[in-house]
Amino acid sequence: MEVVTGPENCVPPAGGSAVTIGAYDGVHLGHQELIAGLRSRAAARNLESVVVTFDRHPATVVRPGSAPLLLTELDQKLELLAATGVDRTLIVPFDRARADETAEQFVTEVLVGALRTRLVVVGEGFHFGHDRKGDVALLRDLGRVHDFDVVGWRLASDGSGAPLSSTRIRGLLAAGDVAGAAAFLGRPHQVRGTVVHGDGRGGRELGMPTANVELAPGTALPDDGVYAGWYARPDGVRHPAALSLGRRPTFYQDGAPLLLEAHLIGFDGDLYGERAQVSFVARLRPELRFGSVAELATQMHQDVRVAADALGVTA
Repeated sequence: MEVVTGPENCVPPAGGSAVTIGAYDGVHLGHQELIAGLRSRAAARNLESVVVTFDRHPATVVRPGSAPLLLTELDQKLELLAATGVDRTLIVPFDRARADETAEQFVTEVLVGALRTRLVVVGEGFHFGHDRKGDVALLRDLGRVHDFDVVGWRLASDGSGAPLSSTRIRGLLAAGDVAGAAAFLGRPHQVRGTVVHGDGRGGRELGMPTANVELAPGTALPDDGVYAGWYARPDGVRHPAALSLGRRPTFYQDGAPLLLEAHLIGFDGDLYGERAQVSFVARLRPELRFGSVAELATQMHQDVRVAADALGVTA
């Protein structure tokens, strides 16, 4: 997949393109279904398939006080988009000027000028441009002017008919339902961060060394608790892990910072400073306050055994 940042750096495909536009946070199964439809239509018309997305979620600029937590960082989103088989992703930098441009300006600059668009496939409820005044109907009007067709895609839903959306996945995570989130993502929810030094209690006091993973602000996380999951190192090697996400109430009063700790089952080594990819597979229990360090240590060793069973490995 070719990745281009900025419409001004985009060479228009000689034969034209089939384009979808959106934040594509999570690249969940609904996104994947739409992109598969885009690719199929692009192939039938000998067009290049293109995803137009943004370098940040537009809501962080338009309504920063209520912007959603992100399911995927930009690099992870690009990896997931590449896995769909799309030909090109155009990353549009999103700032105040971009937020203030009209839908017509966006179409002229990006779809017509940068991509020589011949087909647009977007969700039926798609909106874009200043004050979200652009929609599928406007796209169709502009398509008649600029010679491109528009498909309003009916978004995927679950068995009950509820829409499959990034918002719904965030809600499942907030409730601790990582299995439900994984069912809609098509994979376990994964977060990425850097291993930093903590207070040293894991190995010294508890006999359970952990990697403290520092995450980017605005990352969508499951509810506080203990989870079974996987820890992937920069070399691609994965380790089964017992994950603790919370504020360590046994040691700290309310208001302590949120911390993600990963105990790599069967691993003994130095992880400081490396980038980690942590995937949540199963929720084991909520975060609890224990009456003593000894009680916590006993529970942590039990958590490791339960996590290993959940992951099908030996503790």
